[in-house]
Amino acid sequence: MPKPYELYYWLGLQGRGEFVRLALEEAGAKYVDYTQQKGGDEKLMRLMKSATLKTPPFAPPFLKAGKLLIAQTANILLFLGPRHGLAPKDEAGRLWVHQLQLTIADLVAEAHDTHHPISGGLYYEDQKREAKERARYFREERIPKFLGYFERVLEKGGRTGWLAGPRLTYADLSLFQVVAGLSYAFPKAMERLTQETPRVTRLYARVKERPNIKAYLQSGRRIAFNEDGIFRHYPELDG
Repeated sequence: MPKPYELYYWLGLQGRGEFVRLALEEAGAKYVDYTQQKGGDEKLMRLMKSATLKTPPFAPPFLKAGKLLIAQTANILLFLGPRHGLAPKDEAGRLWVHQLQLTIADLVAEAHDTHHPISGGLYYEDQKREAKERARYFREERIPKFLGYFERVLEKGGRTGWLAGPRLTYADLSLFQVVAGLSYAFPKAMERLTQETPRVTRLYARVKERPNIKAYLQSGRRIAFNEDGIFRHYPELDG
C-alpha cells in the first residue's frame, strides 16, 4: 500500500484488534495504531458515524487500507493474509485458514461471555453469580473442546507444526493470542489444559519466539491484558 495502514480499535485495549496487530507485526507492515494515538478514539467515532461511507463498520476493529475501510477481524485478516504471505496461495487453502479464524472468533466470543453472560451493557459486578456459572462450563467443557479441535488439526498437519500447511499463517498467530489470553484469564485451568494439548502449546511457544513477534511483545506497542478487555482475570472465575 502507498500509505501505512490505519488500525482503529477502542482506546487502551487489546481486544479483537490484537489479532490484526499480530498479523501486521509479523509481516513487518507499516501501520498507525489509532488505539494508542492521541485523539484516536475521536477519529474512530467520526469514521463509524460518517454519513458518506458506503461500507460503514458496525464496530471496531476496522482497517483503512488506501481507499478501503475493512471491518470485522476475520475479514481484515482475509484481506491482509494473501498480501503479506500469511495465507496459502490457493483458494482452498485461503478458505481453510479463514474457516480456522472464524472458529477462533467463536472461542473469543465465548471467552468474553464468561464475564458478561447477561449483557455487555451491564457491569461485571451486576452479573457475578451468572458469570461464575458460565465460566465453570467454559473451563470444563468449551475450552477443552476448542483446544482439542486445534490439537487434532495440528496432528493431521504432521510435522509442520502449523495449522494450515508448511508455513505460518494468520490463524497460527490468532491461536497464539487465544492461548495467551486464556492463560491470563484462567491460569489454573490452562495449566492443566495445555498439558493435554502439547501441539497447541508448542505452536504457542514457536510463535512467541518469532523475531518480529518477540520484538513486538517486548515493545510498548503491545497493550497489556487488563480487566477492561476480552480476556479478564477474575480469580473467582478460575476454578
